[in-house]
Amino acid sequence: MAAEAIHDSLPDLLIAIPAVILACKAGSGLMRRVGQPPVVGEMAVGILLGPSLLGWLCPAAQDWLFPASVLPYLSTLGNLGLLAFMFLVGLELDLGTLRGQGRIAVAVSQTSIALPLALGSLLALAMYHSLAPKGVGLREFAFFIAVSMSITAFPVLARILTDRGIYQTRLGALAMACAAVDDVTAWCLLALVVAMAKSSSPLDALTTTLSAVAFTLAMLYLVQPILARWAERAERRYTDSLVLVVLFSGLCLSAAATDRIGVHALFGAFLFGVVTPRGKQMIERQAARLRAVTLPLLLPLFFVVTGLKTSVSTLVDDPRQWWWAAAVLAVAVLAKWGGATGAARLSGQGWRDALAIGALMNSRGLTELVVLNIGLSLGVIGTNLFTMLVVMALLTTAATSPALELLRRKRPGERKPDAPADTAEPGIPARIG
Repeated sequence: MAAEAIHDSLPDLLIAIPAVILACKAGSGLMRRVGQPPVVGEMAVGILLGPSLLGWLCPAAQDWLFPASVLPYLSTLGNLGLLAFMFLVGLELDLGTLRGQGRIAVAVSQTSIALPLALGSLLALAMYHSLAPKGVGLREFAFFIAVSMSITAFPVLARILTDRGIYQTRLGALAMACAAVDDVTAWCLLALVVAMAKSSSPLDALTTTLSAVAFTLAMLYLVQPILARWAERAERRYTDSLVLVVLFSGLCLSAAATDRIGVHALFGAFLFGVVTPRGKQMIERQAARLRAVTLPLLLPLFFVVTGLKTSVSTLVDDPRQWWWAAAVLAVAVLAKWGGATGAARLSGQGWRDALAIGALMNSRGLTELVVLNIGLSLGVIGTNLFTMLVVMALLTTAATSPALELLRRKRPGERKPDAPADTAEPGIPARIG
């Protein structure tokens, strides 16, 4: 019966998948030409192919392109790509960037999380009765909104720095260090939110949290040394295909473990990437092969599945929704950009560099979409609030490059704003943004 259902959906999938991939490729290419990171185009295409535009202009076309029978398969393939992407994010997350930047990076990143957590919680209190789904507790709702305000897209930030030619400058090294600390903290907070939402009692939430901590420690102090020894042998003994199989199987098993624990499969894939050895040619080659399939072929399916859940028309029908959307955007920008800028300035950075760091930390990108989809799947937020937060993620990400360009613009008689930093890593930069 299942095989028959797959066979019946195959012709539709063979149309939907290339349509999504080609549209996202066109969108990312267009954004790249205007100085935006490709993810902005992919996010926008996902929204445009959903009820916000295609479904609004021609519902029959959307139904033909994305019939109900193909949606589960698109979602599954997109989520598989997302797991691989999170592994790559973890693999790219090099905490070595903290060398010489640790104190400032921790201060900026933690402030740029603490302020959004505080202001996001206050916003959640105000919108709880209007926008929270029925049956969702205030604690879970407020904590999720707070975490969603505190996200920084580490891969997008790295990509912007690379495209602007400042990845290996003092500012770039500091921004990457801040984003690295922010990323780890935000994923830990999200794991806690998921544990709270899935648990039926405080004791269950505590058990899930402790299990997640134990799993993390086991990965860092047990699995990581084993992988390091295996990587040394892999360079001499193993074939490329075997290494790729081990890496992909490892990220899937790690994801399955955290899913069973109750925090979310994505956290496990991310953690496996963090503990995978870096600097090994064999692993770098296989990560590149995985990246070559994940980014152009699988992730676009995630973007369109997200877009199909996003309906800007629901906001148009009720003007009050736009006020809430404006409040979400204002709090997100004020808390993240303002918090990071203030902390950077107090840490001794000049105003222009402090504002530039704030602009970079305000970029949310794909990471925010991942968080929002988790919240929607758990029922912590509804479709209307999901749409508002997706629009916020798109706008804050799109604003980053123009803001950085304006802040980094050389003024008459002024020296070059930055020089290469000794603390920056000389490795291959930002391949996953």
